[in-house]
Amino acid sequence: MSIVAGSTYKVELWVRSKTSFSLSVAFTSSDGTTVLAQSHLSVEASEEWSKRSVVVAATSTDHNARLALTSATRGVFWVDQVSALPTDTYKGHGFRKELATMIADLKPGFLRFPGGCYVEGQRMANAFRWRDSVGPYEERPGHYGDVWNYWTDDGFGYFEGLQLAEDLGTAPIWVFNNGVSHEQSVATELIGPFVQNVLDGIEFARGPVDSTWGAVRAEMGHPEPFQLQHVAVGNEDCNKPYYTSNYMEFYNAIKLKYPDIQIISNCDASIAPLDHPADLYDYHIYTNAKNLFAMRHQFDHSSRSGPKAFVSEYAVTGTDSGTGSLYAALAEAAFLIGIELNSDLVQMASYAPLFVNANDRRWNPDAIVFNSNQQYGTPSYWMQHFFKSSNGAHLIPSTVQADSSTSLASIITSAVRFHNASSGMEYLIVKAVNFGNTSLNVNLAVTGISASNIIPGESNIMVMTSSGVMDENSFTNPVKVAPQVSKATNAAPNMELVLPANSIVALELGLAPALSSRSESLTKFVDTFISTS
Repeated sequence: MSIVAGSTYKVELWVRSKTSFSLSVAFTSSDGTTVLAQSHLSVEASEEWSKRSVVVAATSTDHNARLALTSATRGVFWVDQVSALPTDTYKGHGFRKELATMIADLKPGFLRFPGGCYVEGQRMANAFRWRDSVGPYEERPGHYGDVWNYWTDDGFGYFEGLQLAEDLGTAPIWVFNNGVSHEQSVATELIGPFVQNVLDGIEFARGPVDSTWGAVRAEMGHPEPFQLQHVAVGNEDCNKPYYTSNYMEFYNAIKLKYPDIQIISNCDASIAPLDHPADLYDYHIYTNAKNLFAMRHQFDHSSRSGPKAFVSEYAVTGTDSGTGSLYAALAEAAFLIGIELNSDLVQMASYAPLFVNANDRRWNPDAIVFNSNQQYGTPSYWMQHFFKSSNGAHLIPSTVQADSSTSLASIITSAVRFHNASSGMEYLIVKAVNFGNTSLNVNLAVTGISASNIIPGESNIMVMTSSGVMDENSFTNPVKVAPQVSKATNAAPNMELVLPANSIVALELGLAPALSSRSESLTKFVDTFISTS
């Protein structure tokens, strides 16, 4: 574990002993020769377990430290449920500050949790069960995640997912087990207890403190209800036995008691209509870079009637991604621009997976890589920074004209009007992906505004590219592939732009107050026109 001089750590443990003794709680170097921090606990003789805690202040740093519990008293003592956490965590709720801040920096609109296949389990015995993941940590039994082959103590449980979403100021989306695992399915005539389990889970999140499960939430320190408005009925289960009939049992029960909750089906309605009601349908795609780039038009011709789309998992995988390449990020950005252009249908989208521990990789690639003391974003993480102003923005018509079919085939663009609530500024943001291996000079024409409507000092150009399309970030070079921002000194309604080979480019035009106040006319009359030369 990483111990840093000047930081404090709370060590908690359960202990019992037939004799009284003094327990030394220390952090030492990995070989045990150097004491980095130390404190003591007095333990009274008892046949019963007692919970003890102590805050330890570090005077030295070691990123590979270990926790040592020792006593100078001869005898036998038992310890259980030992934990050591920094006292300085994200908003005081136990989440590692640096990692949570990286999520917050993306300005997410939602948090989907606790996972996908993780929720199902390979077999039902190893599915995620929310009831076992709430309450005191020492009372959580934990479970074996047999899809990804690791044991979890469920320290990050249902409550923690809701809490993290609240701390991030974003909407929680709960993916619950619907009686389906990878290998097993519960028959519809037996699904009743699973339905009640989900209703209890919603009550835990939203119920009053005098309700059965609302009281449990209050005991955990959160008497106010969480703002749970979305639930997903399983993960990638559409074609598994009993899914549709079981889905209807969940749907009817939830809508009867919580009619405002938005219910997400696992079945894809982008090609054919669903045979059951849903507020949203789930869409997942993992593929190579060229295929995902080609899928930028995936939703162009999908039906606009029926449920909205939720692209809850997308990523470039395989050889094209490595452990997180620029090549992957380019294709993903193009796919997201396609989603942005279809935002009347696609309501939400999220890259997956979000995190990976560098010392225990079970999947490649991931957005954020970490170890005990370091973290970095892959190009796919940084790619999402180009879209963090898209949530709540207004889509502006955009047109691309190329001097050759080759140029046209490698470009996709979008334009949005974005209001920055904190600064009060209004921006016109034009994004483009050049998926080709040659740089392109383009002419940008914005109709409906004049030069006096643009503030050059509030206008920027953001570019992400690299010398090699397979370049990646690392602990030693965490921002090798990351957006570079510069002032758009030539900002004007008509201007030239360079789209470097294999790049994502965003032009952010700051708009004068007189124009930005005319939001309706801006949305209606402004058009962007890009041509290559």
